[in-house]
Amino acid sequence: MGKTGGRGDFEWVYNDQPHTSRRKEILAKYPEIKSLMGPDPQLKWVVTGMVLTQLLACYLVRNLSWKWIFFWAYAFGGCINHSLTLAIHDISHNVAFGNKLAKWNRWFAMWANLPIGLPYSASFKKYHIDHHRYLGGDQLDVDIPTDLEGWFFCTPARKVIWLFLQPLFYALRPLIVNPKPVCQLEIQNAVVQLTVDLIIYYLWGLKPIVYLIAGSILCMGLHPISGHFIAEHYMFLKGHETYSYYGSLNWITFNVGYHMEHHDFPSIPGSKLPQVKQIAAEYYDSLPQHTSWTRVLWDFVFDDSIGPYARIKREYKLSKQE
Repeated sequence: MGKTGGRGDFEWVYNDQPHTSRRKEILAKYPEIKSLMGPDPQLKWVVTGMVLTQLLACYLVRNLSWKWIFFWAYAFGGCINHSLTLAIHDISHNVAFGNKLAKWNRWFAMWANLPIGLPYSASFKKYHIDHHRYLGGDQLDVDIPTDLEGWFFCTPARKVIWLFLQPLFYALRPLIVNPKPVCQLEIQNAVVQLTVDLIIYYLWGLKPIVYLIAGSILCMGLHPISGHFIAEHYMFLKGHETYSYYGSLNWITFNVGYHMEHHDFPSIPGSKLPQVKQIAAEYYDSLPQHTSWTRVLWDFVFDDSIGPYARIKREYKLSKQE
């Protein structure tokens, strides 16, 4: 029932992640990159426009038939919501208001969270720190699939199901791999989100709520934009654990495709990551990169050597409490 071919385990390595050393080397050669660090003054306006667009959409879909609710959720609203999750990713690095106003970033992330329909931003921030600090860390980086996922989702049909269910795995995996106490911000996030959901339901009924939540789930599952989940860290070439994508979908995903640059310089806003690549081109041009997120999904499903097990893992010498 489990493994029938392909990989039977993760790719275990015993060296440090490459981003730390490359960051030091690039900064030594190009100290001007430090000027790109700091808040992006446009981010708050772009995100606010997206949130208001979705609130307007809630009003417009209130009387549509259910088939059109799900159509527009997948084709339009879900794309905005997926983009908002990537805005929340950027905001988690304090690039909306800067490090000195960290709490403003947390509250603004809750504002960006509203169209997603379910509380997300506070929990994402809590675990995303570990993803950068302990990239590939066993029982620390919850971006890594579990052994059960790697063992079971090993055929093309099962991998399609796994891609469709990605939002579920991303939600539940932290609770299994690296559970942490619920923090005050998560409670606030949940209260704010539930309050707004209830207001929308009171004003316009159930259909706008379904439109928002269905769009979030569908477009974080089997959807071209979701190719970035696989493209970022799945090992398409042995020994390489982070990949960039420089295509047009970066325009609607806050440049999340510039993922090597992001892990090298997480405090630089997504809007400025193309400048990192331009300044330090010799460090990135020769590294493996993806040209299509749709092709990434296709290869993930049909290439026997790629699946949930195709991730680099390493042990970090620290307890999870540290």
